[in-house]
Amino acid sequence: MADPTFEEIAAALYAGSPEAFVASRKDRASEVDDAELASRILALRKPSIAAWVVNVFAQQRAGQLGEALRLAAELREAQDELDAPALAKLGRERRALTRRLAETAAELAGSRGERITPATREAVERSISAAFFDPLAASAVASGRLLRALEPTASATDIRDAVAGDIDSREAAPQRPTDELQERRARREAERRLAAAEKDQVAAERELAKQETELQRLRDRAAELAEKAEELEAELTRTRVAASHVERDIPEAQERQAIAAERVDDAVEATALARKALDAL
Repeated sequence: MADPTFEEIAAALYAGSPEAFVASRKDRASEVDDAELASRILALRKPSIAAWVVNVFAQQRAGQLGEALRLAAELREAQDELDAPALAKLGRERRALTRRLAETAAELAGSRGERITPATREAVERSISAAFFDPLAASAVASGRLLRALEPTASATDIRDAVAGDIDSREAAPQRPTDELQERRARREAERRLAAAEKDQVAAERELAKQETELQRLRDRAAELAEKAEELEAELTRTRVAASHVERDIPEAQERQAIAAERVDDAVEATALARKALDAL
C-alpha cells in the first residue's frame, strides 16, 4: 500500500481534536521516514476552530457536501439564463442551503465535545458560501485542509493561502461560448435582464418619491394641527382667566344689585306716599 501523501496526512490532522493538534502533529512527523515530509508536517499551522469545523464536515459528510457543491456549480452556470425574479429566488435558496449545511457542520463538531459559538458558526457559513460562489473555494472547502475560514470575497491567492497543501486550480468561471450566435443571444438576454432591472428600479424610485411626498404631507399637516392646538390652548387659557375674573366680580355685582333693589323699593314707597298726600288735598 502506498504511503500517504502530505495532503492526506494534513487532512487527518486537521480533522482531529484541536486540543491534541500539536501533539498529533509531532507524533505523525516522527512516524515518517522522509525528512522533508516530516519537516512539512511539523510546519503545519493549527487551524482555527471555524476551519476545523469545516474540515470535520468535509471529511465526515463528504457526500452531502459534494452534492451541494455540484448543485452550486450547476446553478453558477445556469444563472446567466435566469431573469431577475428567478435570480432572487435562487439567491434565497442558496442562502437557505448554506445555513443548513453550516448548522449540520456545527452540530457534527459539537458532538465531538467542542463548543461552537455563534461567531464560529457564522464563519463556517461564510466559508460554505464562498465555496458556492467560487470553484477554487469549493475545492479548498472539500479538501478538508482549511487553515482558516474563507470569505465570499476571497481572492484566489487568499484561498490558496488558507489551505495546507495543493488544491485544484480550476478557473473560477466557465469559459465563454465562442460561437458568435451564442454570444449575441447571451448579450441580448443580458440586455433584456438589464432593461427589466432598470424598469423595476424606475418603478421603485417612483414609489419611493410618492411615499416621500405623502410622508411630507402628513408631517406638514401634523405641524399645522400642532400649531392650531397651541393657539386653542392659549385661547382656552385666556377664557379661563376671564371666567375667573367674572366669577370673582359676581359677589360685588350681587351686592350692588341688592342695594339698587332696596333703592327701588324705597322710591316706590315714597312715590305711593306722595300720591296719597296729593289725593288728600
